[in-house]
Amino acid sequence: MARDPRFDILFDPVRIGPVTAPNRFYQVPHASGMTNALPRVRAGFRETKAEGGWGVVCTGACSIHPSSDDSPLPFATLWDKDDIKAHALMTEAVHRHGSLAGVELFHGGAVVMNRTTRTPPLSPSGTPWMATHIGFMSNLRPRIMDKQDIRDLLQWQAEGARKARSAGFDIVYVYAGMGYLPYEFLLSDYNQRTDEYGGSVENRVRLIRQMIEVTKEAVGDTCGVALRVSLEELRKRPGRHMASEAHEVIALLKDDPDLFDVKLDTTPTDCSASRFSPEGSHEPIISFVKTLTDKPVVGVGRFTSPDTMVSQVKRGVLDLIGGARPSIADPFLPNKIKEGREDEIRECIGCNICISSWHDGVPVRCTQNATAGEEWRRGWHPEKFAPARRQEKVLVVGAGPAGLECARVLSRRGVQVTLADKADEFGGRLRFETRLPGLSAWGRVLDYRMQALRSDANVEMYPGSALSADDILEFGCDRVVTATGSRWGTELYADSELPTAPFNAPGVYTPDDLAAGAVPEGPITVFDFDSYYMGGLIAEWLARQYGDVTYVTPAGQASAWTIMTNELPRVHQALTRAGVPVRTLSRVAGFGGGALTLTGLFVDQPERIACRSLVITGLRRPDDTLYQQLMARPADLAAAGIRSVDRIGDAMAAGAIVHAVFSGHEYAREFDLTPAERNWRRDRPVVTEPFGPGIYEG
Repeated sequence: MARDPRFDILFDPVRIGPVTAPNRFYQVPHASGMTNALPRVRAGFRETKAEGGWGVVCTGACSIHPSSDDSPLPFATLWDKDDIKAHALMTEAVHRHGSLAGVELFHGGAVVMNRTTRTPPLSPSGTPWMATHIGFMSNLRPRIMDKQDIRDLLQWQAEGARKARSAGFDIVYVYAGMGYLPYEFLLSDYNQRTDEYGGSVENRVRLIRQMIEVTKEAVGDTCGVALRVSLEELRKRPGRHMASEAHEVIALLKDDPDLFDVKLDTTPTDCSASRFSPEGSHEPIISFVKTLTDKPVVGVGRFTSPDTMVSQVKRGVLDLIGGARPSIADPFLPNKIKEGREDEIRECIGCNICISSWHDGVPVRCTQNATAGEEWRRGWHPEKFAPARRQEKVLVVGAGPAGLECARVLSRRGVQVTLADKADEFGGRLRFETRLPGLSAWGRVLDYRMQALRSDANVEMYPGSALSADDILEFGCDRVVTATGSRWGTELYADSELPTAPFNAPGVYTPDDLAAGAVPEGPITVFDFDSYYMGGLIAEWLARQYGDVTYVTPAGQASAWTIMTNELPRVHQALTRAGVPVRTLSRVAGFGGGALTLTGLFVDQPERIACRSLVITGLRRPDDTLYQQLMARPADLAAAGIRSVDRIGDAMAAGAIVHAVFSGHEYAREFDLTPAERNWRRDRPVVTEPFGPGIYEG
């Protein structure tokens, strides 16, 4: 199909200093969990985006010196010749598709903990980041940088830039954002220096200007030099001569870099989940930048709509459309717009599972795109599928996230698929969860797959079709896949941190009961030891409808695991707005007679609170009854010509939607492979001189 002419502006080339981006699609630096230990995995992941049409493809944070050691979080390095060779795999892969490769050089300063190198962190004035996330806490405080430290930092930046040029990068970053060292010089909270690097805004930008200067000198006329800068906190602070300190910083540096990459300060806002922020949410903070500089500006906003992208460019907000999460969800987003296939975009749902992967220290995962991180390791391509080895008919029972993804991929492989679900509408758990506060964007999981399946001649779909084991044996298929989901249980929580026996009593409910239409009587208590989004959302949802809801959890925070997705602060804010009291480090010890007995997780101090309805969001177990019934009849399966019966998604192991989608995708990719063929490739670091002169080698 031809491209819609109104999107033509998105495919204009953009000059970035001495290099030119072929279009306005710019995959900004983002964490991938793919360090120098996984150079081929990293190259495959980034190459897929270049193949998909992103004109610029960048790395995540890349340390310039051992004093910037972010372990155990995964981070890349440019310390020695092996690092150069490892990154060259990525730049060569990106260049194969005509895209530019960018590298985000960074020094973490007081924010990194140097757990591996055991070097005291550096900072302008010795001010530490007093994190509340245990993964970022440290007992080692930073030391104050002297003039020699500053000269060393400039040297490390220059050496990093030279190494980046040798590795084949086209754009080299100075990173003054997200609390890292150059940003610490910008922000007066960190910077209380009394020399020429502290005090006025003019002094506080001095280091950044010098870092840009040494970077330009190091790369010459071969690379563009970008400044990535956080503006959220600076925007809040009145300037001496302009509206804010953010305005003054940009004005002072307006001619220095070849590109401004503008962002917010903290991950809960910069990478805000769709539950709390709409597409384009950065605009109120960063829209002023282009009024102060003639240099190109790139920014993000979870952009998936081409109309929104065009609006950003035409209104003078951005020159380049930055993408991190949307580029993971659909690496081929630019090409789909270019080819008039924008209705096929696999839109980011803003769940932030990708961010949790970084906190976990593993390659990035994506709810929408099961192939993320598996491009090299398993040979999976997001848009290409090997034909099935033989013509088979597959019956998929259950049309939730796992069943839908399984059917979609099987059909792309040429398999004849029948998809059946007992409910009158497809979607499984999504039918209820997308009704909860802020989760409407999660409906894209369903919408994308239904759009693909409706137009596929290989698929027959039957909603409102409850199938028994006898029905399946008579159906006439070669394989059966059960994607029948899971059920929430009524188990409570023992002091051993294990679920108890089921607690079935009048007034006890689960999310499944609420989804089926149950109306609990107030006062209501939500007891949450699932610890992801469900318990907090149920409490917020019930409070909006009925009021008088209390949230109780044995964890230390509400929806405690959402700290991994950067949602935790905003979860607590949402519960407060909804009038929901939060009781942490507590568990339910008894319920009945209009009261709930609580006790401490660590200290046994019983307490009774008024409660007529108890909603438990704790344990989920697979609903695999149909699978077990079929597997108990091997002779009947053989007589019916059914070669295999399998479980996928929650029917195999209850998890998040990302697990369900991956499970369905994996089955459809590999159902006809032998066990030996299902082994994925193991990546290894580039090591040419394991006992060489060391990391300080130039």
